[in-house]
Amino acid sequence: MDVIKIIGIGLISLIVIIIIRQYRPEFAIYISIIAGVLILLLIMDKLTGIIQLLQSISKKTYINNQYLSIILKITGIALLTEFAVSICKDAGESAIASKIDIGSKIIIISMSIPIINNLLEIILKILP
Repeated sequence: MDVIKIIGIGLISLIVIIIIRQYRPEFAIYISIIAGVLILLLIMDKLTGIIQLLQSISKKTYINNQYLSIILKITGIALLTEFAVSICKDAGESAIASKIDIGSKIIIISMSIPIINNLLEIILKILP
């Protein structure tokens, strides 16, 4: 089970960070980053499976692939942003974390404009 591996990596990393922080606190952030990357690598094949499933559903329902691509990019940005924000907060840099968070939200909003525009056009066609 992958969840057990993920939890194991997280808990082992936590224990190592607690021990390392006593002697060399500057190395704790590196262990946190390595643990995060390992967890991301573990879930990559799951993500590719999800993407393939969404693409097959998109082909069956004749959804525009451009919109699916935008949604996947937005989801990727949100996940990577959460990862970066967590690392910044772990390092004690809340100010940088909030700037990354705000910047990514603006990018996500700007990327979603074509979808919002299409939805508004559909709504206007339905309304008398």
